[in-house]
Amino acid sequence: QSLVIPMAWRLLAAPPKIGALMSLRDRILSDLKDAMRAKDSTRVSTLRLIQAAIKDRDIAARAEDRCDGCDLPEIQAILQKLLKQREESAETYENAGRLDLAERERAEAEIVSSYLPEPMKPAEIAQAAQSVVSELEAGGLKDMGRCMAALKERYTGRMDFAKAGKEVKTLLQGQA
Repeated sequence: QSLVIPMAWRLLAAPPKIGALMSLRDRILSDLKDAMRAKDSTRVSTLRLIQAAIKDRDIAARAEDRCDGCDLPEIQAILQKLLKQREESAETYENAGRLDLAERERAEAEIVSSYLPEPMKPAEIAQAAQSVVSELEAGGLKDMGRCMAALKERYTGRMDFAKAGKEVKTLLQGQA
C-alpha cells in the first residue's frame, strides 16, 4: 500500500531554490521565513509590507484579466515606490526632530533597497537620457513624455526617474 501525498503538501515541503533561478517573490518569502526564525521584527514587518503591496498589485492585475499577476518590472516599481516613501518619511521625521522614527524608516529603506538592482549613477542616467533623446529624434519639450516612457520601459528598477526627467528636460530645452 503506497502513500499518496497531495501536490500541495509536496510543494510546501520543497525547499526554495537559491540562486539565479529563484524569483524575486520566492526570495522575499524565503527571507521573510529566515527573519521570522531570527526574530528580526524590523525585517519581518518590512517584508510583510512588501508582500502586501505585491499582493495588492496582483489583485489589481487580475481585475485587468492578467491572471499571472504582476511581473518583475511591476514588482521593481512597487519596491522603488516603497523605497521613496521610506526615504521621504525619514527626512520628514528628521526635520520634526524624531530621530528614532527616522532611523527606523532608514532601516526599512535599506531592507527594501536590497531587493532592487543596483541604481544607475548620474553619469549613466545622463548617457541613457542622451541616447533616448537622439534615438527618438526628440525636438523639444513636447517630446518629453515619449522620452520618459522609453526610459521607463528600458530602465525600470534601476533609474531614478526624477533625476532622469531633469536631465531629459535640460537636453530638450537645449534643442528648442
